[in-house]
Amino acid sequence: MHHEDDFTGAKLALFHAGQLVVYKRDDKPGIPYPGCWDFPGGGRERGETPVQCALRELEEEFSLRLDEQRIEWQRRYPATHGPAPWAWFLVARLEQAEFEAICFGDEGQYWRLMQVSEYLAHEQAVDYLQERLRHFLAGRLDIA
Repeated sequence: MHHEDDFTGAKLALFHAGQLVVYKRDDKPGIPYPGCWDFPGGGRERGETPVQCALRELEEEFSLRLDEQRIEWQRRYPATHGPAPWAWFLVARLEQAEFEAICFGDEGQYWRLMQVSEYLAHEQAVDYLQERLRHFLAGRLDIA
């Protein structure tokens, strides 16, 4: 029995200077989207809110701590996998000093900045993140 608000996890589209902070997933058998370009984020722990989940994962993966009010946009989507019916997609923007402070963790191979247009067209981008990013951009044409 699922609670209406149950969600599997959250992903964060993180913009810096009009580009996206992305990382290349590990290329291991048995994980979803091996070797694909992904956004920070991951699975929910205990009673986290979507924002708390996304920001904890950001800290674990990129050693960045952002305040909750830095989240500029969020939307709930049907989950693509996992034990709960929903997943969240959130958007935030980095300042230059935060960008320079990124310290990539041990999940994934490496990270980079990628043009939005490149991510949306990339064959190795996570497909459902491309779709959700398009939804965000369709409502917000002033992202640069």
